[in-house]
Amino acid sequence: MAIDSSPSLDYGLMLLLLSAFFALSQSLYDTGDPPLTLDYYAKTCPNVLQVVRKEMECAVLSDPRNAAFAVRLHFHDCFVQGCDGSILLDDTITLQGEKKASTNIHSLKGYRMMDRIKNSLESECPGIVSCADILTIAARDAVILVGGPYWEVPLGRKDSTTASYELANQNLPSANEGLLSIISKFLYQGLSVTDMVALSGAHTIGMARCKNFRERIYGDFEATSDANNPISKMYIEKLRSICPPIGKDAEKNITGMDNVTPEVFDNSYFQMLMRGEGVLNSDQELYSSLLGMETRALVKKYAVDPLAFFQQFSDSMVKLGNITNSDSFSSGEVRKNCRFINT
Repeated sequence: MAIDSSPSLDYGLMLLLLSAFFALSQSLYDTGDPPLTLDYYAKTCPNVLQVVRKEMECAVLSDPRNAAFAVRLHFHDCFVQGCDGSILLDDTITLQGEKKASTNIHSLKGYRMMDRIKNSLESECPGIVSCADILTIAARDAVILVGGPYWEVPLGRKDSTTASYELANQNLPSANEGLLSIISKFLYQGLSVTDMVALSGAHTIGMARCKNFRERIYGDFEATSDANNPISKMYIEKLRSICPPIGKDAEKNITGMDNVTPEVFDNSYFQMLMRGEGVLNSDQELYSSLLGMETRALVKKYAVDPLAFFQQFSDSMVKLGNITNSDSFSSGEVRKNCRFINT
């Protein structure tokens, strides 16, 4: 993990400048998007929430990992062009989608799960519910179904008729990215440092590929964890058995980012970071970076107070879902098939 070696930097001033810059950027692009509402489908598709919940219950029951897939799809959608369903678009002759971007190609699954939800809703109320709203509702239900908190989901998004392969590579945080770079990407989306730490807590139900944690476990994992703790030693040995130092064949091997309760949404992810056992460099940076004074305090808070984590995660997920694509409100649509724009 690339821990900054310049503690003399004024972290507070740097964060203030970043916040001011991105606040100005947001204000310049403020177009007064139509507001999202809780009762958007009350008359046109009153059973939308029940339909999505039923499909998600089946999906998570068949494979608990589907919960993490749904949350990750929603996050990766919102960080590119806003929450507009662009992540679900397939490549065509005239459109390059986001699925094959380096940040997505091996990390995103669950597309067929979204297809099933869309098909059910098209049977219930054809042409009414957007794929962008489906992603948002499904992410909320996924968290609930594995023990996480409930929150109200504002609705009314439209589906984009475009995607951005370039922005998918540019906007999404990567596994070995430094703390300040990750913070800047969240601030750009209008999300705070507190939102960033809380939303990172979704990794309590996530999986990581060897390619994304190899640098961490053969780098400073032993420096951040307790080398004298036999449990910690066993854990690093297990990770290295899953992910040897070389070899492309092993890059697809996976492990849970929470080695205690990988299929339960709880606060044990933050407890792992305090033990120095974060699987990804980008995760452990929240606690171990020399510039992480604010993030370290939040990790400590959520590690001992699960209710505080649940409340902030709920609030931050609403903020994430409110990142809108202004173009989709004027030129967007409700796709009949989430993989393709309407003809």
